[in-house]
Amino acid sequence: MVFRTLTTNKKILMVINPSSNLGVLYDYLQGFGFKVLIVNDGENALELVESFNPDIILLEVILPGIDGFDTCRRLKSMASTKDIPVLFITGQSNTLDKVRGFALGAVDYITKPIQSEEVLARLKTHLTIQNLQRSLAEKNARLEEEIAERETLIAELDAFSHTVAHDLKNPVGVTVSYAKFLKKYCTTMSQEELQQYSDTILRNGHKMVNIIDELLLLASTRKEEVAVSRINMGEIAEEVQHRLSFVIEEYKAEIVTPSEWPTAFGYGPWVEEVLTNYVSNAMKYGGQPPRVELGATVLGDGMVKFWVHDNGRGLTPKHQAKLFIPFTRLNQVRVQGHGLGLSIVQRIVEKLGGKVAVESEGIAGKGSIFSFTLPQFVETDELEESGVELE
Repeated sequence: MVFRTLTTNKKILMVINPSSNLGVLYDYLQGFGFKVLIVNDGENALELVESFNPDIILLEVILPGIDGFDTCRRLKSMASTKDIPVLFITGQSNTLDKVRGFALGAVDYITKPIQSEEVLARLKTHLTIQNLQRSLAEKNARLEEEIAERETLIAELDAFSHTVAHDLKNPVGVTVSYAKFLKKYCTTMSQEELQQYSDTILRNGHKMVNIIDELLLLASTRKEEVAVSRINMGEIAEEVQHRLSFVIEEYKAEIVTPSEWPTAFGYGPWVEEVLTNYVSNAMKYGGQPPRVELGATVLGDGMVKFWVHDNGRGLTPKHQAKLFIPFTRLNQVRVQGHGLGLSIVQRIVEKLGGKVAVESEGIAGKGSIFSFTLPQFVETDELEESGVELE
């Protein structure tokens, strides 16, 4: 049963001299389930080998035109055929010829007169070796993928620790300092001073919570499976403004949204995080006071571009190139504090099948346009590789 499984539907290319009487071998091999193609010269073998795609080649040394050695040399020089095992058939037991054949890449020699049982045994051996080599190559490829993924995870972990140390250090330090000051002097402070210190502690507390939420979100985008569905961007934009109401009030920002939004597909909670990041940055780095305009454009490639336009100083081309960077590089570059949030945005949007972008002339008052795209229509198989499914 195992032997039949090994030979069934396996393809053999027999390159033999037309004067050779190997019809019995042909019938014998077919009887064991092999698919056998016979050609009578090296040129035809080279022309047919890629379309036939044999698992193994039986190659006679003496052929009309180019001989078996030259045919083997050409087969081993082609990327598509170099790994196909070649067994030479020869009527000579010349050691030099055997050495030459092995040097050209052949795996074995069969000498005439042909014994069908011997040929079958040798084919079985080399097909088994071939299967083992393929299995080993597949395992090595999987191992390399696992190693690469682990290296990425280690790099991200390093960036996580750097980001926590870098971004949390300041708000934690301010909070602790102000809390100590309040504890020591609260009985002698005016109501206005107490309110001021309390607001500072609260503001820095919000910063710390936001940083932690961003880190948790970044981690979830790697391992979490989400269901993609039609999103209601109008509701998402309203929720974003509600979440940022404290910041909107603090900056005295004007938020402008369209009356209608085009249809798109995504994962609502993730899209909300993306838009929250864009709107928050637009207020922080916008004009005085900030004016933040939200909108969407249906593109001709089946995608919808959602954008946020601020009225700030804009960004130079050099700064734009450093905005959307892999999370593993955040310990190298940070532009105006955008780094962590935009790295999360990029990962989310790409996992949902879209792209992120920024447009800016670097002119004060004209601001910048941060955008992301989402599919207007979704086919299930388009998202399989991204780890999302259609709901």
